[in-house]
Amino acid sequence: MTTSVEETDVMDRSLGVFLGLACGDALGRPVEFRTSSGIEDEYGTLTEMRGYGTHNQPAGTITDDTDLALRIARSLAENGGFNGADIADRFVDWYDDGPFDIGGTTSGAIRRLKSGEPWDSAGHSEWEQSSEGSNAGNGSLMRTAPYSIAYADDIDPIITHSLKSSAITHADPRCQVSCAIYNMVLVDFIQGRPPLDMAIGAYNLAVRNGDVPESEEVMDAVTSVKTGDIQGSPLENSGYVVSTLQTSLYHGLTADTAEDAIVNAVNMGGDADTIGAVTGALAGARFGASSLPDRWLSEIDETDEIRELVHTLHEL
Repeated sequence: MTTSVEETDVMDRSLGVFLGLACGDALGRPVEFRTSSGIEDEYGTLTEMRGYGTHNQPAGTITDDTDLALRIARSLAENGGFNGADIADRFVDWYDDGPFDIGGTTSGAIRRLKSGEPWDSAGHSEWEQSSEGSNAGNGSLMRTAPYSIAYADDIDPIITHSLKSSAITHADPRCQVSCAIYNMVLVDFIQGRPPLDMAIGAYNLAVRNGDVPESEEVMDAVTSVKTGDIQGSPLENSGYVVSTLQTSLYHGLTADTAEDAIVNAVNMGGDADTIGAVTGALAGARFGASSLPDRWLSEIDETDEIRELVHTLHEL
C-alpha cells in the first residue's frame, strides 16, 4: 500500500502539532515568569534548551502543558475517543504524583474531583466561586491540541470535545471558546487549508445553533490577528486565555519558520512555557514536524511517545 504525498504531509503536520507544543513548552520553562529584558540580559535571545532556571529542572523538561496534553492523548488512544470521566481520573493521578508546576484553577478543580464531584461539574463549581481576573486562565488551552489530531476530519466533535474538555477544569466561556477556535485553526493547518476562515465560520454557525457559548472578546482577539489590526498593538504575555490565544496566533501565523515562531513567543517572557507551547503547536501544524530543530527534539524525553501517540490518534 502506497502513501500519498498528501497523507505524508498531513502526518507531518499532525506530528508538528504535538512536538511543537512540547518544544515551546520545554524552551520556555526555564524563563517562565521572567521579563523579556531579563531574558535578554541573561541569554541574548534564548534559542537553546536550558537547564534549571524557573522550576529548577534539567534542559528539555516539559511542564504541565505537555504533561496534561499527554494525559488527554493517552485517554483518547486507549478509549478510542473522548471519555471525560477517564480524562478527569488521569488528571487526578497526575495531581497525586506531585507535579512541580500547576495552575490555581486546575488545582482547585482537581481537588473537587478528588472529593467526589463529577467530571462535568467540578470545573463549573470552581469557576462559579472564582473572581474575575482569576477565572479565565490558559490552563485548558495549553493542553487541548490532541483533539485536533484525533478529529481532524470532523469538525463537530472537535467543537464538542474542546468545550467539554476545557470545562473539566476551566468552565469560563472564554476558555471553552478559545479551546474550540484554537483546535479548529490547528485542523485548518493539518488539512492544508488557509487558517482562520473555516474556524471563524464554523464558530459563528455553532453560536447560531446554540452549540457554543458566544464570546465577543475571544472573537475580537482572533479577528484582529486575521485582519492585521493587531499590528502596532502590544502583545501580552500573561496567563489570561484570550491574550494567550491572540499572542500565539500572531506568532504562529506570521513567523517565517516554526523555530522563529517559538523563539519569538518564548522570549516575550511572562507565561513563557504556555505561550511557547500554544504557539509551538500552531507553528508545528503550519510548517510540519520536519521543520522543528532536531537539537530541541533530542532534548525532550517524551519525543518518542509523542510520535507513537500521534500515529494512534491519526488512525482514530
